[in-house]
Amino acid sequence: MLKRFFQQAAGASLEQLPDLSGILEKQYQEQATRKNIQFDDAQFMALKPLQSILEKLLAAVDYDLKSAAYKLISNQPEKCRSLYIFGGVGRGKTMLMDLFYEACPLIQKRRVHFNAFMLEVHAFMHQWRQQNNTDAISALAKKIRGSALLLCFDEFHVTDIADAMILGRLFSSLFALGTTVVITSNRHPEDLYPGGLQRELFLPFIKLLQERSEIIELVAKEDYRLSRLQALKTTYYCPLDENAAEFVQQSFNYFTNFAPRQPGNLKVWGRNLILEAVHGDILFTSFDQLCEQPLGSADYLEIAREFSTLILAEIPRLKAEKHNEAKRFATLIDALYEHKVKLICSAAVPAHKIYTQGEGAFEFERTVSRLIEMQSENYLHTEHIGRS
Repeated sequence: MLKRFFQQAAGASLEQLPDLSGILEKQYQEQATRKNIQFDDAQFMALKPLQSILEKLLAAVDYDLKSAAYKLISNQPEKCRSLYIFGGVGRGKTMLMDLFYEACPLIQKRRVHFNAFMLEVHAFMHQWRQQNNTDAISALAKKIRGSALLLCFDEFHVTDIADAMILGRLFSSLFALGTTVVITSNRHPEDLYPGGLQRELFLPFIKLLQERSEIIELVAKEDYRLSRLQALKTTYYCPLDENAAEFVQQSFNYFTNFAPRQPGNLKVWGRNLILEAVHGDILFTSFDQLCEQPLGSADYLEIAREFSTLILAEIPRLKAEKHNEAKRFATLIDALYEHKVKLICSAAVPAHKIYTQGEGAFEFERTVSRLIEMQSENYLHTEHIGRS
């Protein structure tokens, strides 16, 4: 009788939360049935730890909603470990993160590209130190935990000593506060920040990540983006007719499983470069944004390192007076080519007609050659050269 009383006093909060049992496997199989994705055993196996996180997070939230009476007779649910998924480009890491994040019903969740997150971290710490003498990292961790029980990072990597110095303390605080972290990366934790300045100071963070996270490698059968590239009738669409905009949008849909177009940013020499639409390591933008603006080789190199696929809209035919724009475009193509970025684009004219007269027109012939080669089967099979 006493137990029944406590159960009634606790209330049935679990009934107010959705049943997520097997939801990720179900949604994955539905996507495969609709031919939106190709079924892959390794991807399917990687759903298990993601499914476990969903269920444990929900159990934790449900427990918190219970009454004090219920908690007197019940054990706390099992703590939720974080998850780190690594693997090569195009193996489906972002797609799995999409399924997981969309299936999670929690309001207190956040998904962010790692570069954008670190920009926010540095901005918060700078502002905090202008107004307070207390520890900025602890304050930041509490602020993050106040709005996010679940924190998801796309494209996790470390190339900056300032970031490396911050991460250990920040993640230690986040874990201590009960934040669950899900990470996708091209590298195993032990391979993060290779050869970096004072890397020994970064090693405690790697140890922490390994202790607090389940680490799995996604070894899918093939680069699904390559198969999708091969399925496209063209990667270079011209002219800029009524179907051109639809071509680049459908390409973005195709490579992101119809993800919404959300802006992103990159930090280049202390500047914040705003980008039109970013999803994982897919970038959607336009000629106007990249070549009509005063950008330079540093910007293009950062883009080439960061993104394995660029969808570029509306390359115009350039007249002689547009020699600056032609030079920027040539610099962009050089950076993409050297890093083996896959290019999908719409253009007013074929590559050999983009810029034929004006300053640097002779040198532009190399750009034409590279544009043509970048459409070849051999180039499309070449692995992206990202951050070393």
